[in-house]
Amino acid sequence: MTTDQAERKLSAILAADVAGYSRLMGADEEGTLGTLNGHRRELVDPSIARRRGRIVKTTGDGFLAEFTSVVDAVRCALEMQAGMAERNANVASDKRLEFRIGINVGDIIEQDGDIFGEGVNIAARLEGIAEPGGICVSQRVQEDAAGKVGVNFEDLGEQALKNIARSVRAYRVRTGVIASPQVAKDNPPLPDKLALAVLPFQNMSGDPEQEYFADGVVEDIITALSRFKSFAVIARNSSFVYKGRAVDVRHAAKELGVRYVLEGSVRRLGQRLRITAQLVDGTSGAHLWADRFDGVVEDVFDVQDRITESVATIVEPQIREAEIARSRRERPDSVAAYDLYLQALPKLRAGTQDENAAGFVLVSKAIALEPNNATVLGLALILLQHRFNMGWPPLTGDDKATCRELTRRALANAHDDASVLAKCGNTLLQVNREYDLGFATLRRAIELNPNDAEVLMIAGIGNLHCGSLDDALTYFNRATRLSPADPYAFVTLTGIASVQMAFGKYAEALAVAERSLAANPNYDPTYWMLIAANAQLGRMDEARSWVVKFRALVPGMTIAKIKAAQPDKDPARLAAILEGLRLAGLTTPDPRADENQIQRD
Repeated sequence: MTTDQAERKLSAILAADVAGYSRLMGADEEGTLGTLNGHRRELVDPSIARRRGRIVKTTGDGFLAEFTSVVDAVRCALEMQAGMAERNANVASDKRLEFRIGINVGDIIEQDGDIFGEGVNIAARLEGIAEPGGICVSQRVQEDAAGKVGVNFEDLGEQALKNIARSVRAYRVRTGVIASPQVAKDNPPLPDKLALAVLPFQNMSGDPEQEYFADGVVEDIITALSRFKSFAVIARNSSFVYKGRAVDVRHAAKELGVRYVLEGSVRRLGQRLRITAQLVDGTSGAHLWADRFDGVVEDVFDVQDRITESVATIVEPQIREAEIARSRRERPDSVAAYDLYLQALPKLRAGTQDENAAGFVLVSKAIALEPNNATVLGLALILLQHRFNMGWPPLTGDDKATCRELTRRALANAHDDASVLAKCGNTLLQVNREYDLGFATLRRAIELNPNDAEVLMIAGIGNLHCGSLDDALTYFNRATRLSPADPYAFVTLTGIASVQMAFGKYAEALAVAERSLAANPNYDPTYWMLIAANAQLGRMDEARSWVVKFRALVPGMTIAKIKAAQPDKDPARLAAILEGLRLAGLTTPDPRADENQIQRD
């Protein structure tokens, strides 16, 4: 076959060899060769086949493999290194076989079953600069795989590789592989930052195909959870050393240095799939949450996506609730910034003026301890922004100026934390009226974590007041679907009611407002919806009875104060609410007059 007849194509190339192979062969030639062949037969070949790759050729101490997908190549490398770490668990360090792996993607020539070209050569050279047990990839691989596999990439800069004319930007894959939990001399301490490990899901079907599906589910869950910056997620390769073993969750949590563990199982019943997942407190072994997800085999990828989305959305607030309870139980008097933050969260959720003020006192103490903690700054912003929108008395003399300064600091320290960016964006819109920057910040938050119900809720609020009502309803509905039991569900439901009021759908608004009231009976705007929707529907007795209850909750509040505190860019969208409040008599200054009016009617 001539060069013109050779096939050119774009492929991902994985090159691997055994570190220190000559030394190992010199010490025990037959034993080393037998062990290497066993690794290839039991780990390497099956892993490559699972990831739809092919071994192009083997050498004495390594091999070259080709994949059609960059992500498959990286996942295969991760799987092999995790498997090798487990296999080396009880092997003396001077006798371990450890692969070094390099991955590149490029245009190659295939001829007589072999592959050639610069793309192949770069993969081989990247393998040469990888650490034993490590993976080194080119920039093209990093760009294609980032966000699709649950690992971080460390930029090694431009590398001058042997016999490669141009420099190549290389990245080290930070796998987090540990040699073995059984041989660890000291267990890592629980980190200051929250950490979660997702253990391999058990295959309860007896069907090897479901093994691959279960691994894929776990990989996607790890990737989705890594978008939440409120806790760290242990890399897949660290948690997968437990694959195929009976695991005591508390023991695994201690070895991995995490406080929470997510575990689960996969079972196939005919054409139906059932996936279970449970979140466990790694210190006590207590189950914090558990659920199951059903689907059919034909829709396996849809089921996988739905499970990933649901678990990622549910786990984050469950961890947050567990942390609040832990702080109250274990160190209620602590002045550490994180514990002050946890103590302030329930104050925000209460939705009342006094609790809001108490929450801001706690957050202010936390800021004094850690002035640039973006998470704490974000909570301070949302507390002040809520006061501003409710028309409550300021806490700082000039809440608007304080919000501007806190927003600046939070943005400078957010580091792509979607939750912080969402709070900053909403404050820019509603308090400082910086619409372009506010919406750009909100959009960035959603891009970073589209599964964060809080981010979606805040985006809905921003659009409700300053953007598109259709977008607001989309964000609110998605937040409700993703996290129906979220502690802030009352805010989302009242937001939906507000949109329906603006659309003139008063009956729908009333129904949603009643659900919001059941979730939190102390949230001011819910009463606005109950009063206005009833009034617009001609149900004046009900509207006035809600006025009485609202006045008891917030004495002295008037339509003028509500209108002045709302940041709506288009005043027309508030018209139906304000008119309903007027029809129900909210402007009456004396609460007793409301009661007398109801009695006369």
